[in-house]
Amino acid sequence: MKPSLIFTQYVWLVNTLRRYGRLTIEELNEKWKDDDMADGNPLSRSTFNRHREAVLYMFGVIIECDAQDGYRYYIDNPEVLEDDTLERWMLNSLTVGSVLADSQSIHNRILLENVPAGEEYLQTLIKAIKIGHKVEIRYARFGHSEYNIYVEPYALKLWHQRWYLLSFNGKYLTTYSLDRMRSIKILDQTFKLPDNFSAEVYFKEFYGVLTDVDVPLQHIRVRAYGYTPDYMRTLPYHSSQKEVGTTDSYTDFTFDIRPTYDFLNELASAGPGLEIMEPVELRRQMKEWLTTTLNRYIGD
Repeated sequence: MKPSLIFTQYVWLVNTLRRYGRLTIEELNEKWKDDDMADGNPLSRSTFNRHREAVLYMFGVIIECDAQDGYRYYIDNPEVLEDDTLERWMLNSLTVGSVLADSQSIHNRILLENVPAGEEYLQTLIKAIKIGHKVEIRYARFGHSEYNIYVEPYALKLWHQRWYLLSFNGKYLTTYSLDRMRSIKILDQTFKLPDNFSAEVYFKEFYGVLTDVDVPLQHIRVRAYGYTPDYMRTLPYHSSQKEVGTTDSYTDFTFDIRPTYDFLNELASAGPGLEIMEPVELRRQMKEWLTTTLNRYIGD
């Protein structure tokens, strides 16, 4: 069996149990045949058990059997596929890849976003992170000449179609975009990740990849108009987002976040659909941004 087909079956098993909740092996088999997962061949118990072990290894998804409920199978830890976990990203990527692989006949009617270069360095960086070795990177910031940096690779983050490396340069933590890297070399020097370090915790108070610790943590209230609240509900801007009030005209949301450039830029991108209500200083800063933008158009 082709590896791509096996991965498709793994994804199918997880998504089917997510969709229907609890199913017996017989019910799974019927859906397996209905979805033509193996050219009409039934889902044998041995195949099911192999796939069950594989999805645990690949996605960390535990499939349990409830003997008290007619021996129905279910996902015992659905939280592993929530939020922005690696497991959920892998499952979503494989799900989309599987669907697209079966859509070659209409490939010119499925439009994808452009992805900048840099993914070719992922494997090298992941290896360096695993073995705890420093790396030498040939880097080129926008508008600057190339130069070498020597860092301890801590973590990787995907943000707005770009991969970023969070690293320690000997003084502080900083991020580098993979699409601006020109070469990477794993060095013989090793490093030890701090015992209390968590990439998730590090980024938790920020939006995006700009992590300026000099920007204080603030409680921010914004007012969303029109269809903007619906977009914010279906795809929250940040994990701290809370809906705190709704009227016929608008909906208020709050955030507990450090408002760096990435966050303010996201709010500004909503245009008239979003308004910062408090704190007053942040509202004034956004007003200055928008005034500067408007002034560029005055006189045309």
